Parts: sequence; C-alpha cells; structure tokens
Amino acid sequence: MKHRRRKSRRDLAHRRKRVFRLVFGGALAGLCAAAWPQDATTTPATAQQGAQEETRTQPQDPAQDRAQDVAQDVAQESGQQPAQEVELPSILVIGTTPLVGIGTAIELVPANVQTIRGREIDQQHPVTLTDYFASNLQSVDINDAQGNPSQVDINYRGFTASPLVGTPQGLSVFMDGVRVNEPFGDVVNWDLIPQAAIDTIQLIPGSNPTFGLNTLGGAIAITTRNGSTSPGGEAEISGGSWGRKSAQIQQGGMIGNNLDYYFTANATNDDGWADHNGSRLRQAFGKLRYHDADTTLSISAGGADNTLDGSQTIPRSFLDNRKQAYTFPDQNKNTVGYLTLAGEHYFTPNIELAGTLYYRHYRNENVSSNVNDDFTGDDDEDVPPANNLQSTVFTQSYGGSLQLSLLQNLFGKRNELVFGMAADLANSHFTQASQDATFTDTRATIGTGPFEQTTDAKTRNETYGVYFTDTLSFTDQWSMTFAGRYNWSRTTIGDESGMQPLLDGRHVFSRFNPAVGINWNPTDNFTAYATYNEGMRSPTSIELACADPQAPCSLPNDFIADPALKPVISKTFEIGARGKLGSNTAWSAALYRTTLDDDIQFVTSNGASSTLGFFQNVGKTRRQGFEVAGRSKYGPVGVSASYSYVDATYQSTWTESSASNSSADANGNITVKPGDRIPGIPANTVKLRVDYTPFAQWNIGTNLTYRGSIFARGDENNQDVIGTVAGYFLIDLDTTYNVTKQLQLFATVKNLLNKHYANFAILGENFFNGPNHTFDPSGVTNEQFLGIGAPRGAWVGLRYAWK
Repeated sequence: MKHRRRKSRRDLAHRRKRVFRLVFGGALAGLCAAAWPQDATTTPATAQQGAQEETRTQPQDPAQDRAQDVAQDVAQESGQQPAQEVELPSILVIGTTPLVGIGTAIELVPANVQTIRGREIDQQHPVTLTDYFASNLQSVDINDAQGNPSQVDINYRGFTASPLVGTPQGLSVFMDGVRVNEPFGDVVNWDLIPQAAIDTIQLIPGSNPTFGLNTLGGAIAITTRNGSTSPGGEAEISGGSWGRKSAQIQQGGMIGNNLDYYFTANATNDDGWADHNGSRLRQAFGKLRYHDADTTLSISAGGADNTLDGSQTIPRSFLDNRKQAYTFPDQNKNTVGYLTLAGEHYFTPNIELAGTLYYRHYRNENVSSNVNDDFTGDDDEDVPPANNLQSTVFTQSYGGSLQLSLLQNLFGKRNELVFGMAADLANSHFTQASQDATFTDTRATIGTGPFEQTTDAKTRNETYGVYFTDTLSFTDQWSMTFAGRYNWSRTTIGDESGMQPLLDGRHVFSRFNPAVGINWNPTDNFTAYATYNEGMRSPTSIELACADPQAPCSLPNDFIADPALKPVISKTFEIGARGKLGSNTAWSAALYRTTLDDDIQFVTSNGASSTLGFFQNVGKTRRQGFEVAGRSKYGPVGVSASYSYVDATYQSTWTESSASNSSADANGNITVKPGDRIPGIPANTVKLRVDYTPFAQWNIGTNLTYRGSIFARGDENNQDVIGTVAGYFLIDLDTTYNVTKQLQLFATVKNLLNKHYANFAILGENFFNGPNHTFDPSGVTNEQFLGIGAPRGAWVGLRYAWK
C-alpha cells in the first residue's frame, strides 16, 4: 500500500504538469494572455489588457475543459475538494514543429524563441507586419530593394525571407501549419498574410529540422485567431500621409456550445511616398471551428488581391529628388486563394493526433521596365535602348501533414515525443514575354512593338518529410531534446514552347537533418541551454534553370538547360540563457554560429545591377553573432531593449562579375575571399521600446531603432571605393486613447525626425546622366544604387468594438 501511495503521488505530480501543457497546447493565445512571454515585448497597456481578458466571461476551449477535468482529478487524488475554478500558473508554450499540437513549455526549448501576440501588433498600429518586425524583434532588419512597403525583404540573423524571385531564401514561414513560401522560388509574399487575423507569431531561430526545407536560419510560425479566443467584433478606419486610406472589420463568436467562427476583411489604398510606388491591397480571412472535450475540427479560407507598384533603387546622383523612380512602370499583381482543413483529437490526456490538409491557388503578374543589356549606344536601330518584361507565375499547391504527440514516462522520467509527416506538392506555369521599348524624358518606357514570348515552362515540386522530436526530462532541472527530419524533394522542369527542349529536366535531393539540445533550469527564474541542429535548402526551379555561366539568363526568370546545383546545408550551434529578475523584469541572451555549405549566389554577367546572370554554388558562408534583450515595468512605464550583432562573411574564394566595382579587373571580375562581409547585412542593431500609460485609458509608445552600415551588392569583396552605406537612427511614435470601452482613437508617426536614409544598396551602371536625368548612353557612370527609406509619415484612426 505504501508503494502504491508513493506511485500515486508521483503520478499526481506528472498530471499537474500535463495540465499546464494541455491548457496551452489547445488554447495557446487564450490562456497566455496574462503571461509575460520570455521573448516578447510586453507593455503596461498590454499587460492590463491581458488581465481584463482573463476576467472576461467567454466560452471555454476544449483544452481548458480537459485541463479542468484533470485538475479536479488531481484535487481528488490529493484529498482536496475540487474548486469551482482552478487557477493555473502562467506558462508559455512554443510550437517546435510545423503543427503546434500540444507544444513544448518554454523552459524545455533550447533556443532563443521570440513570441508576438496579435494585440501587441495592434497596439502599435504598424503600416505593415514587416514594419513591426523591424522595430521590435531581435536580430531582424528589413530592406526596401523593391521600393514598395509591402514588398520588403526580412533579414533575421543574416538570413532572408523575400518576395523577390531569385533571392536566396533562408527562412521558412508557416501559417496554421501550412508553409507559405511559394513553391516557385520559395518567395514569401508578406502582403498576402492577413495581419488582422494573427493571434500569435513565433520566431524560432536556428536550423530546426522539423520545419523542413528553407529553415537555414530560422522559422516563422503564425497562428490565426478563432471565435473562442477573439469573441466580439470591431470596425476600424484610418488615413493620413501619402493618401493612405484603410478600412477593416472583424467578428468572432460562438454558435451554440460547440461551434465558433471568426472573420476579417480589410482594404487599403495608398498613393505611396515616392513616385510610382502606390499600393492597393484587399484581404479576407475566415475560420469555422467545431470543438468538444476531445476533438477540434476547423476549416479556414482566405484570399487577397493586391497591386503593388515599386520605384526600384535609385543612383546616388538622383538624391536631389529622393522620390523619383529610376525607370517605370514596375508592378506586381499578387492574388491568392487558400483553404485549410485542420483537426486534432485527444485519445487520452497524453495522446494527441493532429493534422492538416490544404489547397493554395497563387498568381503573380509582373511588369518591369529595364535598360536593354544588349544596347551599346551605337546607331543600330535593331537594338532598342529599353525593354519591357511581362512575366506570370501561376501555382496550384496542395498537401497535408499528420502529427502524433505522446506525453509518456520513459525509464520513469517525463518524456514528450512527437512524430510527424508532411507532403507538399505544387504545379507551376511560368511565362515571360519581352517588348522593345524607348525611354521618355521622365524615364518611362514606351513599347515600340508587340510582346514576344521568351519562356514558357511548367514545373512540378514534390517534397516529402518525416520528422520527430523527443524531449526527455532527466530531472526537474535537466532535459534533453533530440530531433530530426528526413527530406526528399524532386523538381521537374518542362518546356511548353517546343523551342527549348534542353530545358526538360528532373532534379532529386534528399537528406536527414539532426538536432540535439540540452536545457538546465536550476530555478523557476533561470534557464540555460545549448543546441546543435542542421537544415537544408533545395535549389529552386529558378536556380536550377539558370545555372550555366555560358548561357546567362534574365531575372526574374529566363529558363535554359543548366547543370545541377547542390543543395545548401546549414549547421547551427547556439548557447544561451534567459530568466526573470523579480516579477517585472525579464532578460535573454544568445550566442550562435551558422555555417552554410554550398551556398547559392546569383552571379551577374553584366554588373551587379544587371538582371542578366546565373546561379552557382559559392562554397561556405557563415553567420555568427550574439543578441541580448531585456524588459521591465516600473509603474506606468514599460521598457524593452535589445542589441544584436551579426557577423556575416564568405568563407570560400570565388569569382564574380561586377564591372561597376572600382576594384574590378580588366574583365570586370572581382575575387571574393574568406572573411569578406556579405552585403546587405548590418553588423549592429539596437532597438528600444518605451511605453507610458499615464492613466488606464491612454497609452503613449515610442520605438527607437539604430541599424549599422552595410556593404552594397556587387561589393562582395568589400573593396569598392564608394564604401558602405551609412547606418541610421529612427524614432517612431504611437498612441492609443480609449474614449469608451467600445471606442478607441489611435495615431502613429513613422520616422519622426524625417531622417534621410537608405537600407539597401547595389552597384550598377547609371544610363540617365543627361539633362534632368534623361537617357544618355554616351555618359554612363558606375554608381551605388540605393533603396531609400520612407520619410516622415503620420496616420490617425478610429476603432469601434462590440460584443
């Protein structure tokens, strides 16, 4: 009997721990509302809002029901009377796999994960989601290479998630367990993600293999809202600088006891701060869920129809008018429609099965204006000075995933084991046509003939993966995580025109990627960890079809028959720690190194700014650095700060054509050597967020951001005489005033000091040195082209909420 009693007490302790995981696995955002996440910015205003959400009466999620039942069982086994309500400790759960499932408690995660909640984004009222990333997340910066605020590149620890076809992608992005890196080029279109529908975002660093392809430097996992966690509705309108007008509506709630729903839609028109960089965005998203004590089933659907104009980079000699475009038109039309079926079922409190099925319909239409690479300035009427390119990418992707989570003791120790499998398939059709053109005095291109098709190709991408992750707690203080994933991917390319038969090809890549990590938790307020993990990126269709130096192709996409490329392999080491000092102060620190083998680079054949070139493996590259962050709250004042250092360098010797680089040889080539810094990645980034809440209804916030200097693309050897692009310092303001419980006023100011700055640069040839920057082929100069940041802008808005 005594032995049996000891066993019951031990089981009782395990069941208490399971309560915590069940609650936060099934209702990740709902019950974490009052928690102060280990790696998220929390302000007095959001803390107060979280407390209000905790006391609000609302339908309870199935996970809460299960937790309540288990908690009552715990009370009965311990000889206590079950309480009417069980108050559980706050804990943050991390989705360490594409499907969140039960999730992993933060103290068991060997990584410096950053978590954002939708309400924190709402509080700052950013113009775009990427604006919020740039101002608040550690080791994150953006660049404006495309000249449109909805088409920026996100760089995290020196790895990129970009909407530009041909950019090496190093981050994987998921929404509700579905990968949103488009199969054709692995691009990430941030304008297609419904910002209003976001419940949580988690930025998981390193080469976590369970997230599959492209997870070289990290993964971004987005979870959307539902009717249980977001009951009630609200409508919002805003407007301000550059003719921006925006309207948004959302509504969520319950239908009976087992159904909930959520819907949001928005529309934005923006003339743009520069010439020819306006935007028109239309988004919608909805979700319907069924849930009972053990099962949750959901169907969600969404779509977007966006038109985005870009102003391109401009040469330094154009800085007399920073708003002008180099040439135009340059336009992207993005449309998408998607459907996701998701479900989870608890066979017991310790066994959960989750799965998703999805279909995605994506179309991109691009028009770009360019100087003709073949134009020599001679009086040859057969070679026009300009051309217009039209390209269309149409992709239908579909797939699914299945994941089993087991919370069982192993050798008498607490153990969390997850098995999963995923399949992602896509069919893409790419066409491109070129039109001869001339330039007007305003540098617009005017077509002088019909569009003639240059490429007509179809591709099929197939990716299959099997993964696992296991976390074993040796003691209450020590735990170890093992994980791995086997990826198999195949890319098939076929010529549809009948003119490029050598284009036909099939490429297969496969690899098992492992991970191991260890956590030490000597107290509830301190965690230290160390981890090693590996990831893989398969060459994209674009890269595979444009890899022959003897036959360069034009981005975005001329296809030719090319030699195969090797997959990129990442290997990451990270050590770090996090903790709390008292109840109001939290901190984190991490030191990391990621090495890429067979990294892929686009090597231009006519200078860095030319779209003509080819992709090649360039050997090793390395990103290493450290990041520290802290936050605290003193009465009405909340402060968070972070510093990030990224040392991104080439580790192999290779040759690049960069005729615009002042150090180039007679053939226009430069030699890149180990230790040369990778362009576009700042070494130093500092961010500070301060919130002041003078009284409950009013919050004032400011973001201060410093980003260090960068080298320009085309200056991979770091020897160009122009040097680096200077760093910059920005101040943003936001304020929210709650007139009543339903009515809210808000305002935002970006770049308060109206700083002139650039966050991207590339070396190239400037053909517009005539009077008023008109076309002058006889006066071509080598210059540094800049991606200009937006000047000061201000917006005000009104939000009305109802139950």
